Amino acid sequence: MGLRFGRQFAKATLTLWALLWITLSAAPPAAAEEQCLKQVFGRYCLGGDLERAVRGQPAPLGRQSNGDSLALVFADDADKLYLLAYKGQIYKVVRAYAISTQLRFDDIYNDLRHIYGEGEDDSRFPSYANAPAARLASIRRGEGRAVHRWKPSPEWHIELSWTRELGVSLAYIATALDAERTAQTEGGL
Repeated sequence: MGLRFGRQFAKATLTLWALLWITLSAAPPAAAEEQCLKQVFGRYCLGGDLERAVRGQPAPLGRQSNGDSLALVFADDADKLYLLAYKGQIYKVVRAYAISTQLRFDDIYNDLRHIYGEGEDDSRFPSYANAPAARLASIRRGEGRAVHRWKPSPEWHIELSWTRELGVSLAYIATALDAERTAQTEGGL
């Protein structure tokens, strides 16, 4: 009796493995084609399909399109999330923080620096803005901007910025898609 049970168990296990293999190999090709350069904020696929990313989400707070470019704005608790797509692919995901303070900027900067290293400082301030208070005032007036970039991969990069328009924001950018979009928009196409 024990031998027969063992054979039946082995046969059932083999059948389950075969069914699992058939199920996985029969997955739709679209799922295999999804290009995900980086999973951003735990839910958005940088380089992935915009329609797939927003399926099942509440309606966006805002929507703006220009040719092949589309921007959607979503509420994310108190923050705002911007999904920017070019030809249906997400090329940029931005979180604009509701609270834009030096402490918030420094906390995010220190976390990113701990993970990715020093990065590049591409901040621009007027010549009079030498002290932190003067730099903050220049950001509020729209005369200055704090920008730090990290390039952990040739396929994507990160920008932490503090500007008058968005406040403190963190962006993940698909390098090639962003360059293609920029070339098309600046080239007048």
